[in-house]
Amino acid sequence: MNRRARTAALTAATAMVLSAALAVPAVAASPVAAPGGHDATERAVRAAVADGVPGVTLTVRRGHGTWAAAVGVGNVETGTARSARDHYRIASISKTFVATVVLQLEAEKQLSLDDTVEKWLPGVVRGNGHDGRRITIRQLLNHTSGIFDYLEDPGFQQKYMTAAGFMKHRFDEAAPEDLLAVAMANEPYFRPGTSFAYSNTNYLLAAQVIEKATGNDYGDEIDRRIIAPLHLTSTSVPTTRVTLPRPSSRAYSKLARETTGPTYDVTELNPRLAYGSGQMVSSSADLTRFYSALLGGRLLPREQLKEMKTTVDSSRETSRYGLGLVDRKLGCGVHVWGHDGGIYGSNSDAVTTEDGRHSLAVNFNGDWSGSTDAIIEAEFCDK
Repeated sequence: MNRRARTAALTAATAMVLSAALAVPAVAASPVAAPGGHDATERAVRAAVADGVPGVTLTVRRGHGTWAAAVGVGNVETGTARSARDHYRIASISKTFVATVVLQLEAEKQLSLDDTVEKWLPGVVRGNGHDGRRITIRQLLNHTSGIFDYLEDPGFQQKYMTAAGFMKHRFDEAAPEDLLAVAMANEPYFRPGTSFAYSNTNYLLAAQVIEKATGNDYGDEIDRRIIAPLHLTSTSVPTTRVTLPRPSSRAYSKLARETTGPTYDVTELNPRLAYGSGQMVSSSADLTRFYSALLGGRLLPREQLKEMKTTVDSSRETSRYGLGLVDRKLGCGVHVWGHDGGIYGSNSDAVTTEDGRHSLAVNFNGDWSGSTDAIIEAEFCDK
């Protein structure tokens, strides 16, 4: 669920309206280790809090050194500071994990990126012009399939993306088949391979392909192939657990497209509604380790990493989309690779240089203001 493509849904709340403005002092955590100056980055983080974000947590990995910091609050009622070790929902950053597993399966010759969806999920992608016989796995991963995004369905939005619907349905369970039925009830965006449209349905299907190819839950495959080997101790693919592991902060949202109005605590949710498109939980330290390992060649053979980095035009002039991986050109000309993720109450970004040696992951525990772009530009461009 990509916040740049749309305001995402699928979060949950304790249903507490916070009538007061988030006028709380910023508190900075001490750096874990300082491999170099990060003054500009820290200023950008503080600016995000001054702009209205409750709190920010981030980690920078450069070579063998890390620098971690947290500014602002993790709980607006108690004033408890955010922690540099916070767990948070990473939303669409999950897509890079899913794509990595698919590419590992290709390297093992268990599937091909040019296989049709029909081959693995016969009869599943059908209806209103959708046809899995004409869509490849590659087109799922780079969002050129044309498949309708179930988050864009008006009925789904009414049920989950309005404040009233959200409060009523925040703990709903829905099988992937139910979410897919929502997508298939709408027409595709375009003929497969003719354009780009970000669609969370693509990664719902990619997760199902993993399950069909391996016989295991896609989350178990992510755990076995990525989380365990890299010792990502703060990363998980929760099924129906509605709470976050500790340490963690509360997550806050307006539950609306407007940036005014009441603020809600939206921490608890049933993550299975996001499925392969955005179900995971992680931390900034784990995300920098993951992207450093991925771009450094530790998770994929050279051929598959090259496939992952083969991009198509996306909806943004400054970025191109690969296979679950975004190539972003910064204002200073530097290219970083990674993904962002947005879900009510949580905005996250994780990027790294092409060699994997300089990585950053950042999370806001509010979804209505601030810019992770400014933080990334500060870290990679302001020397």
